[in-house]
Amino acid sequence: MKKSIGVLSLIVFLSIAGCAELMKVIQSSGLPLSEQEVIEGLKEALITGAQNSARKLAAENGYYGDELVKIFLPDEAKIIVDNISKIPGGDRLVEDVILRINRAAEDAAKEVAPVFVNSIRQMTIRDAFNILNGSDNAATDYLRKTTYNELYVLYKPKIKASTEKKIIAGISTKDSWETLTGKWNSVANSVAGKITGLKPVNTDLDDFLTNKALAGMFLKVEQEEYRIRKDVSARVTPLLQRVFGSLDKK
Repeated sequence: MKKSIGVLSLIVFLSIAGCAELMKVIQSSGLPLSEQEVIEGLKEALITGAQNSARKLAAENGYYGDELVKIFLPDEAKIIVDNISKIPGGDRLVEDVILRINRAAEDAAKEVAPVFVNSIRQMTIRDAFNILNGSDNAATDYLRKTTYNELYVLYKPKIKASTEKKIIAGISTKDSWETLTGKWNSVANSVAGKITGLKPVNTDLDDFLTNKALAGMFLKVEQEEYRIRKDVSARVTPLLQRVFGSLDKK
């Protein structure tokens, strides 16, 4: 009789609890992850991280206001910064170019997430298990290694279009850069400049920006991956909770 009452109680409990509670019981039961769960969980995590990263960097001051990813002038321009007083209004010119460079990166970041997503969807089962059991940035490393060249090719035209876009007062980022380097190079190429050993600056601004912008993007993706691995509250879906919850038990 007691046994029948116990079974009946269990049935009533499950009926009241419903499917959501039952899923929690199943998820905490320690059942091994299926291959499909692992690969879908990793894809979901990467897509979530990529979208969050892109959204943050695409916002105004996403790059410019974050010292970890803020883009400064190329190393080749160090001589300009070190000798900026020799150019009338040089300090203002430098800051203006830095602002425009970061605005260009923020503008291009709006197009990054779909590129990441397309690459993530091609992840294999072996890749997923290696990432799940790898280091805290294993997924980001995988993404960097497998997509960097493709992202560069796809991203650089966006950077180029962005640097050529008229942003403030009808002036583009590239206009500001060429004005700055042009003024510097005229000084460096003068007789006085050559006597003092000044060197002209020639650098591919779009190439520099593309590499810097992608480095910042991957840094943000890495931070998002770490959060999902370590912070339970960052696992915003049941699948993420199940896949990454398996790491908590190790």
